[in-house]
Amino acid sequence: MTTTAPAADSRTLGLAHYAARGVLAHVLTRHGLTFTQQIALRTAVTADAPRTPDELAATVLTALKTGPAEARAAFDALRDQGLLLADGPHLVPTDAGRALLAAAAPEIAPVTARVWAGIAAEDLAAAGRLLARVTENADRELAALKR
Repeated sequence: MTTTAPAADSRTLGLAHYAARGVLAHVLTRHGLTFTQQIALRTAVTADAPRTPDELAATVLTALKTGPAEARAAFDALRDQGLLLADGPHLVPTDAGRALLAAAAPEIAPVTARVWAGIAAEDLAAAGRLLARVTENADRELAALKR
């Protein structure tokens, strides 16, 4: 456990993100998914109505701040694996796609719990507020850079 807490900054945030993402990616690999593919599949599975590939990609782009090519590649791979399929203009999860997420969840949950173990509720609340503010500020800066 870290005894001297570093000040929160882009580096410490990035290190924490990539450490936790690395754990998740390791588990997802056993299920044949990349991190981006899991986000893309979850986006399709949790959509409240069928979405077009462009609508799904926009959600993934917003979440991951990735490029359109990476999002499209994830959806293409999911279609190739039979986890998503085209239904008219929409891209919908297959039963196999839903089952894969359901099968991975019980393996991911305890690992995630261990990653977050031992962190006081008030620290989690403070971190949540901090991360929401950083996300808001970064989204605003990214939007300005894209103008």
